[in-house]
Amino acid sequence: MEKEYYTIGEIGRIAGVKPHVLRYWEREFSLLRPIRRASGHRQFTRRDVQTVQRIRELLYDKRFTLEGAKKSLRQETRRGPSQVSLELDGASAAVHVLHEIKAELKDILESLR
Repeated sequence: MEKEYYTIGEIGRIAGVKPHVLRYWEREFSLLRPIRRASGHRQFTRRDVQTVQRIRELLYDKRFTLEGAKKSLRQETRRGPSQVSLELDGASAAVHVLHEIKAELKDILESLR
């Protein structure tokens, strides 16, 4: 079972970067905003883990500059998650129903003209 919150050290081990790098990224990337406990320690969420892994991928694996990584992340958040294509067997009942609906919509469109 995954944890709800992670420490900066745990995130560093997961992403393979040192805590000082994470603190720097926190200042540079507006998407990375961990919660602060009353003691001042950072609490990273699962979403923060994904963000850190994506930043690491862009900077270390794809060799983006900081500005390039920021721009890429901004575009990704604007665009939202990519849509998954749904492959249906041509003989499936869902495809048959969709074809019927399409035909009915064409009939309605013709009658409106």
